[in-house]
Amino acid sequence: MSGGHSTYTPKTRIGRWFDARLPLPRMVHDQFIAYPVPRNLNYAYSFGGILSMMLAAQIVTGVVLAMHYAADTTSAFNSVDKIMRDVNSGWLLRYLHSNGASFFFIAVYIHMSRGLYYGSYKAPRELLWVLGCTNLLLMMATAFMGYVLPWGQMSFWGATVITGFFSAIPLVGDWVQQLLLGGFAVDNPTLNRFFALHYLLPFMLTGVVILHIWALHIAGQTNPAGIDVKSKTDVVDFTPHATIKDIFGAVVFVTVFAYFVIYVPNYLGHPDNYTAADPLKTPAHIVPEWYFLPFYAILRAVTFNIGPIDSKLGGVLAMFGAIAVLFFVPWLDTSKVRSAVYRPWYKRFFWLFVANALFLGWLGSKPAEGWYIPAMQVSTLYYFAFFLVVMPLLGVVETPRRLPNSISEAILEKGKE
Repeated sequence: MSGGHSTYTPKTRIGRWFDARLPLPRMVHDQFIAYPVPRNLNYAYSFGGILSMMLAAQIVTGVVLAMHYAADTTSAFNSVDKIMRDVNSGWLLRYLHSNGASFFFIAVYIHMSRGLYYGSYKAPRELLWVLGCTNLLLMMATAFMGYVLPWGQMSFWGATVITGFFSAIPLVGDWVQQLLLGGFAVDNPTLNRFFALHYLLPFMLTGVVILHIWALHIAGQTNPAGIDVKSKTDVVDFTPHATIKDIFGAVVFVTVFAYFVIYVPNYLGHPDNYTAADPLKTPAHIVPEWYFLPFYAILRAVTFNIGPIDSKLGGVLAMFGAIAVLFFVPWLDTSKVRSAVYRPWYKRFFWLFVANALFLGWLGSKPAEGWYIPAMQVSTLYYFAFFLVVMPLLGVVETPRRLPNSISEAILEKGKE
């Protein structure tokens, strides 16, 4: 799918001159217009384009906001307030950026869930998946540092709690924590470091996204049936077939996004962050942004043991392990069938995993007390069991359904259902 003779033909003398020296229009034509994609792609495959759009929006709004932001503990909170009140359309820029982060994570979680469901990580797309997981890690680092910048109560105490967990790492923990903080506590050096990194990381993320798209175009697009392309009847040109579908998906996504920005811009935030940071007043319940809550629940599930001994290091390892295990999914899944459409038992375990992840997110928003703690521990156990037990074993014991001979046959079979 990635190869083939180019059909691009410049129509003007300037076009031919430019194409002979820098064939950029040819590359765009070959990779985004005439590029062949499976004809059975559904709307779940639109989220790759939506993520590219959201990344661009976050960078543009972030750069403009940075022009008015003051990275100083004495004026950071007031500078955000000034953006909201005095900068032309500043309220819109800030709400686009803050809600954009949430919708960025909504899109990336759906995108990765689609990859898990349709087996998009299987050979020859292992590196494509690893690059995608790297993107997730960079997104999480960027979002965490961005959450600190408004210098509200939850920003300050969230940074204090999360960076405090690094001290649990043996030998180098205290050094890593002090390197992040720029001292022994969250203060002005911390804010300066986080602002610099929050500005830099999105451009690093853009570089990895380009590699991710490159790897996709080398290995070729997967499809819901999980079957390789067999003939030209299995594919269509990316434009207009997939482009129209992606545009429609993006319009629906942006419509929902716009509703949140205009009508409920603070719904996904925390009210404590509209109070200036006070090192002498601890919030009653410290929580991160919603998109970190499942991992926060995993951290607390191990940190707060049922027994009398807490395991701070164990919680840190579990939290980072929950992200690290994603990198090894291509080698943990032993099944030779890609798509869950033809794997009845994997499909059941997958939807149970999705429900469990949502449950972990809900638990992460609750205090670490009572029955919430054992619930976190059981949910954490299934989270890791899905990758480390279910995936390897199902590949051995599961009997998949019969695979169609081609993508075209899979479409015809679906039409008969």
